[in-house]
Amino acid sequence: MTEAQPAWSVIVPYYNELDFIEGTIRSAIAQAGTSFRLILVDNKSSDGTEDLCRRILAEAPQVDVLYLHEERPGHLFALDKGFSAVTTPYVCFWDADTVYPPHYLSEAERLLEDGRHVAAQAVDIYCDPESAEGKRRRLRMKATQCLLSRQGHIGSYGQCFRTAALRAAGGPMSADWGYVLYDHELMQRIFKQGNATGSTDLWCLPSPRRGANAHVRWTLWERILYHATPFALKDWFFYRFLARRFDRRRMVQENLRVRDW
Repeated sequence: MTEAQPAWSVIVPYYNELDFIEGTIRSAIAQAGTSFRLILVDNKSSDGTEDLCRRILAEAPQVDVLYLHEERPGHLFALDKGFSAVTTPYVCFWDADTVYPPHYLSEAERLLEDGRHVAAQAVDIYCDPESAEGKRRRLRMKATQCLLSRQGHIGSYGQCFRTAALRAAGGPMSADWGYVLYDHELMQRIFKQGNATGSTDLWCLPSPRRGANAHVRWTLWERILYHATPFALKDWFFYRFLARRFDRRRMVQENLRVRDW
């Protein structure tokens, strides 16, 4: 008798995350309410991150885990490698410096299981999610998701998909986009497959070190134009307007590997 197929694939790409990944792995171990396969993709780490993951996961034999290696340096290459192994109906991306609550996957599944949406976007929180500040952040971001319903509102670490829709959109990587902010470009492709959703209960806690990313940000003007551009013109915005500006500033994906942290 064969085991039932898990509902989710959780792809965690990493590069030298020895100091941060334990919280992410323990988040996976604590997931409840659904089934999943954990896909860990080592992107040429040299600090023993995989050894740490194996030690922690040895304590949790109930977790279905797959270890992969991607030699091409870059977050998207690692995501693409992980996605090539996905056979489950749902897939999500996690970052190796982010903590997820035990209900994360079950809440994402609740949002996606009726088939009316192809993606769910989480809310990133940098404080106690049950504090007044945390609750305000959750409500504000949910309202923003509703108001700007055909835009990306979180990085790849908080994106959840119906696998068939992500595959139809071309997967994590795009031959037309070699720049930073690929999580927003991915959502542009996803929205051609259907709508996204979210909830105040779908949240995650990224590392505070994400504040040190000025070298990969878009300008205030570019962000305003992103919000103001109608969806029908978003391809122009990404592939003609923003791509040219990013190319001049060398805002290529490789910059994400050379970080301030």
